[in-house]
This record gives sequence, structure tokens and C-alpha cells, in this order.
Amino acid sequence: MTPTGPAELLATWEAGLAQHDPGRSLLLHRAARPGAGTDALLSMPVGEREADLFALRRALFGERMQVRVECAACGEAMEFDLDATLFGARTKTPDGPLRVEEGEWAIEFRLPTVADLAAAGAMPEPDQARRLLMARCIVSALRNGQAVPAERLAALLPEVVQRRLAELAEQADPAADVTLNVACPECGEATPAELDITSYLWTELDTWARDLMLDVHLLATAYGWSEPAILALSPLRRRYYLELCADA
Repeated sequence: MTPTGPAELLATWEAGLAQHDPGRSLLLHRAARPGAGTDALLSMPVGEREADLFALRRALFGERMQVRVECAACGEAMEFDLDATLFGARTKTPDGPLRVEEGEWAIEFRLPTVADLAAAGAMPEPDQARRLLMARCIVSALRNGQAVPAERLAALLPEVVQRRLAELAEQADPAADVTLNVACPECGEATPAELDITSYLWTELDTWARDLMLDVHLLATAYGWSEPAILALSPLRRRYYLELCADA
């Protein structure tokens, strides 16, 4: 992946300031795949988008990720480093629907896409989100050979069938959900922590953009250069000129 230039990244950051996570995720995904259209990005399986965002993060900020988690048991703050190359591995998604057969049920479903996840996330209640996601992703559902409407499945499917659907989806698209189990050094209890690459990458981009804007301000004040001219400098040359300003 070729890193997006500073001017384009600043435009992504500026556009994302008024957005929430779904909008920021789409903006970051466009930066990761500048040639892809919105429809193509929204129709990707969630794990493929996550892999793209992890790749963008490595290209922009390197392989080391600093993570802070609070222990759910004792409240201890835990800070540690992660190797970003361990996450967002690309896997070949199934060509056709996935199938689960359990007891009287036979279900065919597809992997959730980015658009599916965004639609479910807009629901006010978790149960509504689950029902909508299931209704969107079920291709066919048979109970004792009789078709069941997808919108009724969330209320009718036994828990064991729903669990098998979730397990099969996770196996087929493992990058869609990265959850860490962090052992607390104080109490020894494990805390599950979701590694949300959209939020993590946005926080880093926000810090980077504000630092860069300060650099532009200082260099424009000192030399009278325009923002495009300053952004065209390599990071090393910008830093050198800033050191000269500080020494003056």
C-alpha cells in the first residue's frame, strides 16, 4: 500500500471531524483504497475493511501499537505494546453462502458487509440491531423443509443455531472482530478488550493532523511559505527547518 500524501490525509481528517465512527471508517477506508467507489467499499465483508485499515495504519504509523486497557475486575490501568502485523490478516472469503444445519433448521447466509454493520449500528437497541443484521444476511431459512421469513428468524431460531451461525461467520471472516484477552498483572483476572481499528487509527490521525497544522503555522510564520509548499516537504526537511526556527 502506498501511503496517502499529507494533503490528502489532512482533507480526510477535516472531513471526519463532523462525523462519527461509521463516517470516519468510510473516510479512512477511502484513504486506504483511493481508487474504490463508495458502493464497492460498503459492499465489502467487514473483515476485508478491517484488514485495509490495519494496512493503512502500518503504512502511516508503523508496526507498533500502544494500547491502554482498564481491568474490569480491579480497575488497574494496563498499558502495553502490540505488533500491528499480527492483526488484520487477509483471508479468502467464501464464494457462496455459508450453510448451517442443526436439528429441524437449515440456514444459508452471507457474511455481513460494511453496509450491513452500519445499518445495524443505527438501531437504538442491541436486540433491534441483531434482528436487522440477521434479516439482511440470511439467504434462505428452512424449518422442517418449510421456508421461514428472514425477519421472523431472530425470534424463532434456537440459541444453539444462532451460536453456530456466529461461529461459522467468525471462522469465515476472522478479521471482522479483534478481541484481546488481557491478563491484569495486579489481580490476575482477564479483561476482554475489542481492538477497534477505526477508533484507534482516527485518534492517531487526529493527533498527527493537529501536530502538522502547528508545523505549518510555525513555518509559514517564519518563512512566509504556503501550506501546499510546506506539505510538499518531506517530514525530515520540515523537522530540520523547524529546528532552525527554534535556534534562531
